Amino acid sequence: MKRLLIPILIAFCLWFVMFSPWTSSYFNFWVLMLFSASVLLFMSFILRKDWKNEFRFDWKSILIGVVSAGLLWLIFYIGNYISTLLFDFAKPQVSSIYSLREGTKSIFIALELFLLVGPAEVIFWQGLVQSGIMEEIGDVKGFILTTLIYSIVHVFSFNFMLIMAAMVCGAFWGFMYMIFKPRNLVPLLISHALWDVMVFVVLPIK
Repeated sequence: MKRLLIPILIAFCLWFVMFSPWTSSYFNFWVLMLFSASVLLFMSFILRKDWKNEFRFDWKSILIGVVSAGLLWLIFYIGNYISTLLFDFAKPQVSSIYSLREGTKSIFIALELFLLVGPAEVIFWQGLVQSGIMEEIGDVKGFILTTLIYSIVHVFSFNFMLIMAAMVCGAFWGFMYMIFKPRNLVPLLISHALWDVMVFVVLPIK
């Protein structure tokens, strides 16, 4: 687990720069996200060499990826509806997340999310971090710890809705990764990439 400490800290620093009120205004969010996702991919393939059994494309994996993306979008739709009824801050905080799209073409955002950001996060958080932690402390504990770390990475946004969204997503994809035997990242890659595009571009929830 010690070998994962530095890449996790680097991810934390990158997300701090992207989301914190002290740094975010100095950078274009989508350019920095492009850079950050590239760093995650680089660290993943440098620190882990045995990827050949993690990428198995078949119709079952593709179908699970597509269906799970739709399911997660529905979970967020219902969660957003309930949150806006319960909390006055929910709608403004969700709107502030979507304000990140302003000034950037939707096609650029969609392509970045689908081709790089979604896959990079899956490969880093599940393929590198969660798999490594599960090897050390067991599947369930590793799944829970990875979900918590992924949530904490977003904490300096000071946006409760974003942090909860990260926790839900981390738990959703982390659970998928945990229950697939043998491990397979393909359904998660498809799910994450499709969900990103759906929730930010095609079917935004706000």
